[in-house]
Amino acid sequence: MSPLVFLPPLVFFGLAALFLIGMQRDNPDALPSTRVGGAAPVLEGAALGSNPQLTDALLAEPGVKLVNFWASWCAPCRLEHPILEALADEGVTIYGINYKDDPGNAQGFLDELGNPYTAIMTDEGRTAIKWGVYGVPETFVVDGNGQVTLRFAGPITQEILAHTIRPALQAAAGQ
Repeated sequence: MSPLVFLPPLVFFGLAALFLIGMQRDNPDALPSTRVGGAAPVLEGAALGSNPQLTDALLAEPGVKLVNFWASWCAPCRLEHPILEALADEGVTIYGINYKDDPGNAQGFLDELGNPYTAIMTDEGRTAIKWGVYGVPETFVVDGNGQVTLRFAGPITQEILAHTIRPALQAAAGQ
């Protein structure tokens, strides 16, 4: 019997093993981030109206905080907004970066839905590039040393809050 007879089953089992290994990854949809484990990138932007402006000094202050990239034209941002409001009501520090938005529309969004942000800045895209943002909404957890410990792309849902954001906040706080 020729050894080539065993080649098709070996190829099949090899591919099946690779498939199974690939299925065991934690989250195959997660986008990699070069920012996780590094210092929060420098901010470049302006204040949004009369809201307190997000600065590098605020990000460097002690305590865990969320940095949320959002826009008034972003439907998923509208969906996650009540969750951000609830987190802010719990005392979580949330900083907002308004991405490529008209300032009047952004302020109108906050006037309509509430403002969960301790401080806000506008961004024409430079800061988002430095942070590795693919699109809005995106949320980062920053620890008390100014290190990015989590990047989450997409709207925060109750499930994401419970299984991803809260554990990351606790880990960043050293709990």
